[in-house]
Amino acid sequence: MAENNQYAQGSVAQRADGVMDEGLRSYMVGVYNYMVGGVALTGVVAYAMYAMLTTTDASQAAAQLPNGTMLTAMGQAIYGSPIMWVIVLAPLAFILFLSFARTSASTAQLVFWAFAAVMGLSMSTIFLRYAGGSIAQVFFITSAAFAALSVYGYTTKKDLSGMGTFLFMGVIGLILAGLVNIFLQSSALGFAVSFLGVLIFAGLTAYDTQRIKDEYYSVAGNGEAMKKASIFGALALYLDFVNMFQFLLALIGSDE
Repeated sequence: MAENNQYAQGSVAQRADGVMDEGLRSYMVGVYNYMVGGVALTGVVAYAMYAMLTTTDASQAAAQLPNGTMLTAMGQAIYGSPIMWVIVLAPLAFILFLSFARTSASTAQLVFWAFAAVMGLSMSTIFLRYAGGSIAQVFFITSAAFAALSVYGYTTKKDLSGMGTFLFMGVIGLILAGLVNIFLQSSALGFAVSFLGVLIFAGLTAYDTQRIKDEYYSVAGNGEAMKKASIFGALALYLDFVNMFQFLLALIGSDE
């Protein structure tokens, strides 16, 4: 009888683990779907913005950049004025809103998509500085690296939580160094910032993946909490991917 009870308890535990694993997989798929959708939206908006503000017809060009790109009158008005700074800094407002405002899951989702679109407007400038082939190459390199790092964060038994504070301090350092280099215009400092940026956001990709996985167990069973947590998880991974992409582009991107 005791053996039967032990067998029954073991079977229940196995079924519970199976349900939990299935729930976790479904939750993580949802996080990645949001993240990939956000990256895709950013890319589409970025290229559409670039295409709308540039021209291949010299008779319609209002200005020409050193690399030969010709801007329309609207392009010159936006890319060559303080308006561009407003567009570049606008995504920060969305991040601050999502970080501090108490919102429902549906509102957080709308803000996430709006953020991804505005981020696309901000990132449209990469098409002015780098060749399309180079952008595509760096994007695929980033995608492969991100996938490998995220899989590592999901599957490793090592506790990565200790990396969090160190990596956050690294991000603060990157921001400060980037601001300083706006005035110094040092190529050596720019290279160092880009190199460290790749390493820091590579680490954050693995760290955030494990953190998101662990957070599932605290929201499992609460539909609203799970949806909201998945959006915030997608935002963290989205930022890791986009920043790693931009730093890699600064390191190995080409205008030819």
